[in-house]
Amino acid sequence: MASLLVAAAAPGADRYQIDPAHTQIGFSVRHLVISNVQGKFNEFSGTILYDGQDITKSSVSVTIKAASIDTGVEPRDVDLRSANFFDATKFPEVTFQSTRIEKRGEGYVALGTLTMHGVAKEVALPFSITGPIKDPGGKQRLGVEASLTISRQDWGLSYSKAMDNGGLIVGNDVKIELNAEAVQTEGRSE
Repeated sequence: MASLLVAAAAPGADRYQIDPAHTQIGFSVRHLVISNVQGKFNEFSGTILYDGQDITKSSVSVTIKAASIDTGVEPRDVDLRSANFFDATKFPEVTFQSTRIEKRGEGYVALGTLTMHGVAKEVALPFSITGPIKDPGGKQRLGVEASLTISRQDWGLSYSKAMDNGGLIVGNDVKIELNAEAVQTEGRSE
């Protein structure tokens, strides 16, 4: 889930690329009903077209390599890459492409399409932006924080074994969290 604001941005919006060294795309899901297992994706890219005068004219696009899933336990990661879950060989990428940005209350929401496991669904991704600021090297940077909870079964990730008490070994709800830093690149959108 990793290329962040790129749909129909206003002409003259500044182009930013997600900086993978300063970005984390993480998730958590219930295990055995009693704890949350956390993980992250290690390979992703993203572009933000940022209109500082009117953020609603910005856009985001993110691409994540499904096989880069990392929970810190290799046998579990192998299972998550398999046909039991992501089927990363058949569906190598998870993508988000915004269609519009809306101001809601004190924050913003990126509305767009999340595609995972061959299934595309519209989602609303609440986010906040900090910056832009100039880093010590003279480059402009933005910070973006976003989180969203989805039901994995809506995207065909339907592995589901029940325990004796009726709870699921792996919960359906997955909380996705994005903490991104993006660096302005040369050029603006046209």
